[in-house]
Amino acid sequence: MGTVTYLVQVTIFDHGCNPMKLLHIDSSISGGASISRHLSAAIVTALIEATPGLEIIRRDLDADPIPHLDHKLLPTIRPDITTGTAIGIRDDKGATALDEFLSADIVVIGAPMYNFTIPSQLKAWIDRILVGGKTFSYSEAGPRGLAGGKKVIIASSRGGLYAPGMPYAANDFQEPYLRAVFRFIGIEDIEIIRAEGTAFGPDHREAAIQAALGDIASIVAAPAPERIALTA
Repeated sequence: MGTVTYLVQVTIFDHGCNPMKLLHIDSSISGGASISRHLSAAIVTALIEATPGLEIIRRDLDADPIPHLDHKLLPTIRPDITTGTAIGIRDDKGATALDEFLSADIVVIGAPMYNFTIPSQLKAWIDRILVGGKTFSYSEAGPRGLAGGKKVIIASSRGGLYAPGMPYAANDFQEPYLRAVFRFIGIEDIEIIRAEGTAFGPDHREAAIQAALGDIASIVAAPAPERIALTA
């Protein structure tokens, strides 16, 4: 499937300059049975209806995965920490993924829980957007996020019950991790649409999906982010 960019309408512009951009990411390997894909699609549809002219960038990390980092890619991505004369292989997918993220005003991510955390395909994408000098920097004062001014909406699905207050909340290395990642790079506007307990039977699954779908309207009604200029 790969990366597909298309325009819905070009009738509304941000500050009279460029159309708002939405990056839509899915990472589930469950295809048509995926709850997170169903939720992320519903979120994007609602945002399109609420924001005429919204430009959509589509990335399916199952259909077109980004390679995981290894010793062959490291010299390309982090030449500053590579020793010797190692020459890295091209990382066109990773570079494109970073450009897509940096250009987006809104990021919608379908992120199911696999074995208490995120899919490895999504982790490979995260490894391409957390880049020193691009989305964060370090100084004597500590780390500083450089990717602020975006809105992130996560479509989360889990078979069990891991929300705060639940008996297995301590096993949730999915949603807290994603919040930590985006806050580290300066993004504070993070919303989660959650369907959980979906493995507890058909009735519970359907109720969880419907409850999550019902939460979308309030998220979409929130003000769109304003583009801001950040300097390193």
